[in-house]
Amino acid sequence: MKTAVVVFPGSNCDRDLATALEAVTGTAPVMVWHRETALPAGIDLVGLPGGFSYGDYLRTGAIAARSPIMRAVADGAGRGLPVLGVCNGFQLLAEAGLLPGALIRNAGLSFVCRDVALTVGEARSAFTRRYDAGETIRVPVAHHDGNYVADPDTLDRLEGEGRIAFRYAEPVNGSARAIAGLVSEGGNVLGMMPHPERRIEAAHGGDDGRRLFEGLLDLVA
Repeated sequence: MKTAVVVFPGSNCDRDLATALEAVTGTAPVMVWHRETALPAGIDLVGLPGGFSYGDYLRTGAIAARSPIMRAVADGAGRGLPVLGVCNGFQLLAEAGLLPGALIRNAGLSFVCRDVALTVGEARSAFTRRYDAGETIRVPVAHHDGNYVADPDTLDRLEGEGRIAFRYAEPVNGSARAIAGLVSEGGNVLGMMPHPERRIEAAHGGDDGRRLFEGLLDLVA
């Protein structure tokens, strides 16, 4: 499986994501600088990592979403290429219009960094196929602007279309309807605020995040 991780100025979780992808797929991902205009040929997944792209200036992800590489990411997503955005990557996907809604400051206006319980949602996609709907997993969060918001009609539509991949099973940041992860209408784009790449082996305290990456292997099996 060939993967790529996009690196933006201010990314600080790109190596975490790359390490997780290599551990699961057996192949190191291609690291793509945000100024590139094309993704590597033949990739099966592109990852947008966590961090503070452009120092979260203006809004989280707002500037990075206009980087040249994001045009290629959007084009790939439109053709069905799997795209995973974690934390700042989720914010980028929303700012780029690849997912609805927005991520704003946490309800308590504080940075949250701890393990949290997540309930696997109804969304069926390559990212969630190794999980059972309704099961509880534990994954770390590390964010200040992780509060997912959208207008009531959009939230109802997401519920009705079964696009909520993960929900917080406990109060975390005030996110509308406790949304921690969403998939696109086609199911090939996932935005997730918690960090599954930080929970892929026993040394991390558990491997609940590993199954998210393992599900992607089914695409090329």
